[in-house]
Amino acid sequence: MNFGILGSGMAVLWLAATVVLLIVEGLAPGLVSIWFALGALAAMISAMLGAPLWLQIVWFFLISIVTLLLTRPLAKKYVNGRAVPTNADMVIGKDCVVTEAIDNVLGTGTVSVGGKTWTARMAAADGKAPKGVVLRVLRIEGVKLIVEEKEP
Repeated sequence: MNFGILGSGMAVLWLAATVVLLIVEGLAPGLVSIWFALGALAAMISAMLGAPLWLQIVWFFLISIVTLLLTRPLAKKYVNGRAVPTNADMVIGKDCVVTEAIDNVLGTGTVSVGGKTWTARMAAADGKAPKGVVLRVLRIEGVKLIVEEKEP
């Protein structure tokens, strides 16, 4: 076995790949290439130990895939799970009070939710709701709240 500075020319290439992938990871938002950097590191170690090229490639893909499969769900949960809903998204699922009668056919109606007044339409195509009724916000379409009757 040749244990020179890095063992072989392939070890240098794997080291370069590791460094490039780590730089990409540092520049990109979220986790995108850390798994492949770990795979390249494993391939570099195998090259330093004198493994043939085919085994280095197998180590690269094996370690990359295994670390991706084992850690991606956790990474998604903790990295992307911190998204804070916007003010508009926070009204979904909330109760609202009809402040102007809703009539989908006439295209009228407003509701108040969280101290704000919104244009509103019923989820049913020909839906109607009189003033003063309490409804639930189902979703947002454009600048209108789509509301439905509350389930008891």
